[in-house]
Amino acid sequence: MIGETVLDGIVDGEGQRFIALVDDDRNILTTLSIALQAEGYATRVYSDSEAALAALVDNPPDLAVFDIKMPRMDGMELLRRLREKSDLPVIFLTSKDEEEDEEAGLAMGADDYIAKPFSQRLLLARIRAILRRAAPTGDTSSDSAAPTPAEGGLIERGRLRMDPARHQVTWNGQPVSLTVTEFLILEALASRPGVIKSRNQLMDAAYPDDVFVDDRTVDSHIKRLRRKFRVVDPDFNAIETLYGAGYSFADG
Repeated sequence: MIGETVLDGIVDGEGQRFIALVDDDRNILTTLSIALQAEGYATRVYSDSEAALAALVDNPPDLAVFDIKMPRMDGMELLRRLREKSDLPVIFLTSKDEEEDEEAGLAMGADDYIAKPFSQRLLLARIRAILRRAAPTGDTSSDSAAPTPAEGGLIERGRLRMDPARHQVTWNGQPVSLTVTEFLILEALASRPGVIKSRNQLMDAAYPDDVFVDDRTVDSHIKRLRRKFRVVDPDFNAIETLYGAGYSFADG
């Protein structure tokens, strides 16, 4: 029964995509769980971060939604520990005054964040977009019905090599681990080197569901991309900023 989702546990069904919700506010857990089930998802809800971590590792869902502010272990620490063992897609729920938390969460490997208060429609759109892009090649579920990066060929630009079918990126032959959103932003830039892409164009490439994302989110993704490439090449400067216009990729 839907009411049972207030307790830590699972409401499932054969063939459904699983979404884990982690929040100490049981009203939010109930509301979101009902909304997700109405869209055909199965839900797992946890009001305790410690219990959530063990479950997410032992029996991973398709995607997780974390609140940041939680007792005992907050969402940031939960993500840090999860990333030691899993690349599970994660969306953060944050308050509008938590810009530093948002940046830290994205740098740690969160796939997206949504500021409270938020609409259920917005969260559902983000979930659909991330699940579709993260779906493995050959997935026949409804979330993968739209075209995916797997349909594209290899992209080679100077020292950059991208394989959309395998979601793999290398620079100078060294692997660079990117989230789905980071990959799609880089793909949009590298597909047309030298061409300036506005923030709106980049987020259209990364969020095909007409989801509103502000400029700060775009800039945060670019910062994370540069940071990850500079781990393997401290002199990396292929992503250029054109102030007031956007970003471009230089393959020289």
